[in-house]
Amino acid sequence: MSYIGAQPTTVAFLTDQFSGNGTTTVFTMQVAPASTSSILINITGVTQDPTTYSIVGTTLTFSAAPPTGTNNISVRYLGIPASGVTTTAYRTVTNFTATAGQTSFSVPSYTVGWIDVFRNGVRLVNNGADFVATTGTTVVLNNACTAGDSVVTESFYVSSVLNAIPATAGAVNSTYITDAAVTQAKLAANVAGNGPAFSAYQSTTVAVSSGVFTKMPLQTEEFDTNSNFDNTTNYRFTPTIAGYYQINGSISFAVAAGLCSACIFKNGAAYKRGNIIPNSASGVCANVGTVLFLNGTTDFVELYAFQGSGSTVNALTSSDLIFFSGAMVRAA
Repeated sequence: MSYIGAQPTTVAFLTDQFSGNGTTTVFTMQVAPASTSSILINITGVTQDPTTYSIVGTTLTFSAAPPTGTNNISVRYLGIPASGVTTTAYRTVTNFTATAGQTSFSVPSYTVGWIDVFRNGVRLVNNGADFVATTGTTVVLNNACTAGDSVVTESFYVSSVLNAIPATAGAVNSTYITDAAVTQAKLAANVAGNGPAFSAYQSTTVAVSSGVFTKMPLQTEEFDTNSNFDNTTNYRFTPTIAGYYQINGSISFAVAAGLCSACIFKNGAAYKRGNIIPNSASGVCANVGTVLFLNGTTDFVELYAFQGSGSTVNALTSSDLIFFSGAMVRAA
């Protein structure tokens, strides 16, 4: 058969099977139905009238014991109440037929001040003159009923919306968020976000021998967002988040000849190098910059200086002459 839209799905009704023995009248069902009309009972193939049995919770009680038979009692659930769901009735109408002299009536829960009472079709006054309703569960009439009087209560349960979030900018803030910290791990792949960054410079004089690479002890930090730069021992940047990093370095010498270089070392080996040959005695500045991948665990970078003047030369000291910096530009 063809269908417009999705093909209908079918599910078998939940069913209990019991075996009668001619004496037992009480049986335990697996689910508490909403009412006697929410189930269909057959005994030996004969559908039973709801007046022949009663239900309290999961207890099924027959007015007469079913006959003996194996699985001859079938209880088919036509619908079962939702489980694990809390519901609240906001308006409930309840009908009572009073007994002679009755004044008190038990009604569904209501918010005090939010209940109407009708006696024989006449609405009573809720100011203490006709009835008292102060408990949230009972109504007490001031005048006793006559047997057969119709008493109808219309009770209301008022819900508070004081904690609803208003539709205004800034209504939701970190106070109401379980985990408000936005860390790199919570961002999408390839988003730099909160990746570490640093900048440090050389603040003391360092003698650089000719013809060898000398690591720069960059003691002074301008910033180090995640404490990943060691400015006291190894003078290296070891980020704890894997990603691609822009690394920059600059070296300055007061030399007049020979090749001068600023070199980025990765894991102890030369990685990228920026060279310059002096053409005056006033000094020279070599710069280097690159983007490289750092694994976030063991990879590190350092700044080395090189000069080939033929003699030892002091590297110039200043935050704008010898510096090393870096920042993550893309997460792994």
